[in-house]
Amino acid sequence: MSLVPGTRLGPYEILAPIGAGGMGEVYRARDGRLERDVAIKILPPHLAGSPEARARFEREAKAVAALSHPTILALHDIGAAGEIWYSVAELLEGVTLAERLASGPIPARKAIEIGIQVGRGLAAAHDRGFVHRDLKPANIFLTVDGLVKILDFGLARGPVAEAEEGLSRADTRGPATAPGTVLGTYGYMSPEQVRGQAVDGRSDLFAFGTVLYEMLSGRRAFQADTAADTMSAILREEPEDLSTSGARAIPPALERVVRHCLEKNPAHRFQSARDLVFTLEAQEAGSGSVSVPGSAAAPSPARRLPALPVIVATVAGIAFGAAGMWALGRETPVPPPSVRQLSYAGTDSQPSASADGKLIAFRSKRDDHPAIWLRQHPGGDEIALTSGADDAVPRISPDGTQVLFVRLEGAKSDLYRVPVLGGEPRKVVDDAVDGDWSPDGRRVVFVRAVQTGMIGGTGIGVADVDGGNERVVARFDSTLGSYPRWSPDGRTLAVRLERAENAPNQIALLDPDGGHQRIIDPPPPAGLITSPAWVGEGGALVY
Repeated sequence: MSLVPGTRLGPYEILAPIGAGGMGEVYRARDGRLERDVAIKILPPHLAGSPEARARFEREAKAVAALSHPTILALHDIGAAGEIWYSVAELLEGVTLAERLASGPIPARKAIEIGIQVGRGLAAAHDRGFVHRDLKPANIFLTVDGLVKILDFGLARGPVAEAEEGLSRADTRGPATAPGTVLGTYGYMSPEQVRGQAVDGRSDLFAFGTVLYEMLSGRRAFQADTAADTMSAILREEPEDLSTSGARAIPPALERVVRHCLEKNPAHRFQSARDLVFTLEAQEAGSGSVSVPGSAAAPSPARRLPALPVIVATVAGIAFGAAGMWALGRETPVPPPSVRQLSYAGTDSQPSASADGKLIAFRSKRDDHPAIWLRQHPGGDEIALTSGADDAVPRISPDGTQVLFVRLEGAKSDLYRVPVLGGEPRKVVDDAVDGDWSPDGRRVVFVRAVQTGMIGGTGIGVADVDGGNERVVARFDSTLGSYPRWSPDGRTLAVRLERAENAPNQIALLDPDGGHQRIIDPPPPAGLITSPAWVGEGGALVY
């Protein structure tokens, strides 16, 4: 049943229809009490008799009412007039993102701007315990004054457990959100939604990745002939590369953000909407310094380097087996490495490569000023990521989005992290001289110099990536610790120990949760040990 102009719902007078969807019709109405126009959404009569439909309608209203944020549609009222259930929200002028995308892709800078606002809204919802579960272009509104609003929290999972809500999780109809659907729209669902598993905020970040991909490319990340094929693609396939798909030039760093959102495993995605926003804000502030392969823009003359030879170090290693045995040599011969110049400024050192080999972070002291630099590989330019007195081994996060480093601040040093896209570094831990990432990128291990009387020592600690839950897991007196390395399986920390001048170095193997620890005395000839490195899944260590 459609409402005609002049129909009254409580204190509201219907003026004109705005639109309709599977879960309601929307009208422009006049609030005579406050003399303002509003948007009224009514539950269609054929659904008003459905307890599940009414529950979803009320759930959306309660979810929006619990959230107060500039990027989330504001709810004013809810009520019933006879058999008509309705909710009253702010009236928006503009178009949905889906309507905007009908005319083609969105420029990268504008897509970042929209993404930041959406990310802030998701962060606000997640902070209150809500997961949207149906983020898509049709549920993102672009107002005429440049603001972004997230719509339709009808599928949102709130702090109350779904089991208590009595909801079905089996309906995955689409492409639009059909009545009774609680999982979302199939082209934008996360893999865990497709499987009917429990979801958290990281599921919204996957959907965000599909939306960002669509804004940049003008087409869906996952779309096939049938719903089943589309969901299969979400589970098993990767979208076509943005940089090679014929879309306009997309900065590689921005494509990495999209790929990070679209990881199949939630543990491999951004772990919070706030981290995602932080990364996008850095891209918005410094995207001009990130080179685009194949673009016409020439590198800055200050970043062009002479084609001089580069030294590639090889390591004579001693492997430590999982059973505690040491063995010299290796089982199969490895071809000799090729040699390629990466950088030569006379003062470059301490390189660290990303897991995919496309980024290299290093410390460089140019103009007598140490800083952390980044190079895209192969063929990219060098850019300075930091401007402080940054002087310790940089470490690229497992997902390739951030760099961990130590900043010298007077007589002390602190552990910081900075997005590879550039931006303001954030402090992680005070009084740290070295650090490394956990394999899931959610924690860091750090080395801290401690003082007991006149005797110096070392504390090895672990903290969350935002600096929370800091704790010391081991302490060594009269010892200098350095080069902490977290094993790929996440179960062991390896740290170099230097106990006294001219004494052989040792390697400490530590439990990151503060349990078992073991000290390894390397067999002769053993002298100066530099950075240890884990092999494979963490069953062997070379130095």
